[in-house]
Amino acid sequence: MDFNFDFSATELEKSEDNTLIQYLQQQHPDTLAWVAQSASAEIKEIISQNVRGLVGMLPDEDFQVQITTDRDDLANLLASAMMTGYFLGQMEQRKNLDASLAGADSLKTPPPLF
Repeated sequence: MDFNFDFSATELEKSEDNTLIQYLQQQHPDTLAWVAQSASAEIKEIISQNVRGLVGMLPDEDFQVQITTDRDDLANLLASAMMTGYFLGQMEQRKNLDASLAGADSLKTPPPLF
């Protein structure tokens, strides 16, 4: 999963009030690529299913699907996918933490016998 944030001059002018875009612009491309690649296969699959559901899913072998949209709607779709990815990443971390803590509960030492 690659991350490519290629802003045109017009988009940069509009981004003055968008602190997220400003933050992303300040990040090194390697950092953005690392974050994008750190998503698990499960997260990538859920995001893929979500985007296909939002766009519409027809079997490729039976239909030649072509989608036309404007820049704003495409940006909204990207924002939705990003928020879904962030949410799923946080939930995956929570699941792993819960599993770790459940394992730690079983390691409790018994009280002293004296």
